[in-house]
Amino acid sequence: MGDRFSQLLELRKKTEVADPAAAQKLREQGKLTAWERVEALLDKGSFVPIGRFVRHRATGFGMESRVAYGDGVIAGLGTVDGRRVAVYAQDFTFMGGSVGEMHASKIARLLELAVKIGVPVVGLNESGGARIQEGVDSLKGYGEIFYRNVMASGVVPQIVAILGPCAGGAVYSPALADFIVMTRKSYMYITGPKVVKASVGEDVTHESLGGAEVHATRSGVAHFVVEDDLEAVRLIKRLLSYLPSNNAEDPPFLDTGDDPLREDPALDGVVPEDPVKPYDVREVIARVFDRGSFLEVHALFAQSAVVGFARLGGYPVCVVANQPAYMAGCLDIDSSDKISRFVTFCDAFNFPIVTLVDVPGFLPGTVQEHGGVIRHGAKIIYAYSDATVPKLTVIMRKAYGGAYIAMGSKHLGADYVIAWPTAEIAVMGPEGAIEVIYRRELEKAPNPEELAKQFAEKYRAEVANPYVAAARGYVDDVVLPRETRAYLYRALLHLLDKREKHPRPPRKHGVPPV
Repeated sequence: MGDRFSQLLELRKKTEVADPAAAQKLREQGKLTAWERVEALLDKGSFVPIGRFVRHRATGFGMESRVAYGDGVIAGLGTVDGRRVAVYAQDFTFMGGSVGEMHASKIARLLELAVKIGVPVVGLNESGGARIQEGVDSLKGYGEIFYRNVMASGVVPQIVAILGPCAGGAVYSPALADFIVMTRKSYMYITGPKVVKASVGEDVTHESLGGAEVHATRSGVAHFVVEDDLEAVRLIKRLLSYLPSNNAEDPPFLDTGDDPLREDPALDGVVPEDPVKPYDVREVIARVFDRGSFLEVHALFAQSAVVGFARLGGYPVCVVANQPAYMAGCLDIDSSDKISRFVTFCDAFNFPIVTLVDVPGFLPGTVQEHGGVIRHGAKIIYAYSDATVPKLTVIMRKAYGGAYIAMGSKHLGADYVIAWPTAEIAVMGPEGAIEVIYRRELEKAPNPEELAKQFAEKYRAEVANPYVAAARGYVDDVVLPRETRAYLYRALLHLLDKREKHPRPPRKHGVPPV
């Protein structure tokens, strides 16, 4: 019996590191092995593996001699800060983390299990893509993973960390997840630099083609960028602290010790009265929500909008805001996609949505129009209209035209809309409006600039102020900025039990603009 026990212990070690020499190379690059990543993420002693001794059954191309227990992926259940999660980690020390039939079956089974028991899924990815030696069996495996990613979507949260190279089919499962975290030395692309050079003649590096900076700032594929494996793990833990385990639960309450009814007089001076003067909306967010609770998502992408998670009196909420410090807070193609996807996620997982509005409109120009800003902007309208969670909106300053409607207005089903005294709600800004309304008077006037100022002030006083919208019921209340936190908290308490039948009316599903 002693020999058999020893054999088991020896085999266990082989499931943790397929190739010790390759593992050492990873460490020299500042990376962790797959097993070390799992250990760093999970509470000590909580991991229960699945398919620990699985091996591939491929033959040919030398595969008979290339065998590893676990087939290049560690998968199982564990806990993070006492909460259950499903986790898998691809082992780059075995065939570059390539995905074969059995490798894929473990991930697919884990996704199925996560849905059945209602727990988040965390993928720690580093893979060269499909295992070429296994041919169509590898492709079948990818298809089964993708299918289960889609079946789990909106049921359990899915988070993927890209911790090294991910190519080909290895990028689509992350793309189907809710959040992607990339380390600075990682990269992901469908086709690598050699294929790009051969097919279209472009000379590119791994980083310029699919590095973390590219995907965080330009493509929008990456939601977060971190320095290394350990920082990725810390970020995932923080992100999980906001998320419910599944769509049947509410996001977890956490007592932050920050008085939900406190007033912040400094907030009265954050937003300039001059509608064209910029400011950083993140200062408003920091003062309205629980101190230090804001976790920004997509911080480097589409920066005219700010989205992220925060807590209000300990309750997790989603924050969506225009950013006047960038492009005056205009909505464009990318910010429309950023907002609509975030709102859709938050609705799926029962987060109240708080929208902070200071928007002059959609960005004009041929680049935007030819790029489809109409259908991209329509995504925001669709997402807010489709959302059944509590929706609270604060109009801080500008709220013009279609952008006013899109940004969580009463007309799209907002439960509470409040405005600050500085709010301007109108079809367009006063300067543009008077050029239409008073065009003839201005053409005839000896001093058109002075007259234009007078007309603009008249328009602000009679049309664009918040009391006009409030008189029609489009704004529920006008409050001082310092009162915003307490107002939102009281309203949120009343809305926590909000329930709406969905879909409305009965249908298989809607057809959102894409």
